[in-house]
Amino acid sequence: MSQGPQPPAWVLERLREGLVIPAHPLTLTRRQRLDERRQRGLTRYYLAAGAGGLAVGVHTTQFAIREPKHGLLRPVLELAATEARHSMAHSALRIPHSPVLVAGVCGPTAQAVREAELARELGYHAGLLSLGALRQARDRELIAHCRTVAREIPLIGFYLQPAAGGRLLPYPFWRRFVEIPNVVAIKIAPFNRYQTIEVIRAVAEAGRAGDIALYTGNDDHILLDLLTEFSVPTARGEVRLRIVGGLLGQWACWTKRAVELLEQCRRLRTRERVPAQLLTWAEQLTDANAAIFDAAHGFAGCIPGIHEVLRRQGLLAHTRCLDPHERLSPGQARAIARVTAAYPHLGDEVFVREHRDQWLRG
Repeated sequence: MSQGPQPPAWVLERLREGLVIPAHPLTLTRRQRLDERRQRGLTRYYLAAGAGGLAVGVHTTQFAIREPKHGLLRPVLELAATEARHSMAHSALRIPHSPVLVAGVCGPTAQAVREAELARELGYHAGLLSLGALRQARDRELIAHCRTVAREIPLIGFYLQPAAGGRLLPYPFWRRFVEIPNVVAIKIAPFNRYQTIEVIRAVAEAGRAGDIALYTGNDDHILLDLLTEFSVPTARGEVRLRIVGGLLGQWACWTKRAVELLEQCRRLRTRERVPAQLLTWAEQLTDANAAIFDAAHGFAGCIPGIHEVLRRQGLLAHTRCLDPHERLSPGQARAIARVTAAYPHLGDEVFVREHRDQWLRG
């Protein structure tokens, strides 16, 4: 059986080091067309903030971009990839590293294969594989699906919480999934500690702790995921491993500060004690995420919530989504205003204000 394509060595190295990878939102004009100027501006913001990668065509980008009436999957993927290359060549933006490009891949097998082919064609390094469309599939059917897509592009596994369109994925699935040779990372985003540990166990027990980079997508537990060293007893002995970075909707805003926080967590990996202040910030970030992701209403306003933070910073013109019914929940804007005022040390308002006009130019 073909092992499938592998990304360049530098991509594997950087994924394993740990990166901030924002889940890239979609920006629209008031006529519901792609706002290319602001879309490019967001990409520039993330790269200038120090993000090590971009995730495009994912949940935060809105799965509806794939619908024929919108036809936005290729334009959005292409725009981000082109802008990333342009930004690297633009000395004024001071982008230190080439970004790792991650494309969302979803749908039934035929659709997922087409999306993987498109992503590879456009220069994306890996596909973040969502399994939400295969809700009734058995584990062996899911694995067959994953292996088929992996023949087209290196995979990043994705445990997406059901409230955001995912499905439950038990330990036996993950134990077989991590045996696919070109699985390079896993985004763990069930918002559930039991399920998070099952993924980590599967990687450890398969002997792939050194190969597969673990990324948090648990927006309600970001810093604690990054600060924790996991210890897993296996048949080969104890395996210690860490969640090294994040691929997050929460990091689609306040990105400069996210980069700084990840670097702080990285520096603490060799120390025995975690500063109490960082643990306090961890809970404050969870409180902020509750407002932005609209936990009070079952995450119904999570994408508009991200848009609202970016709108307040002047990066977006409004909070509209492709689905006109997807909007801020009652009281959500007030909740976002509260956490923005309460936790200025978690934001990057000054950084954005100083550079916003440059990012949005042209």
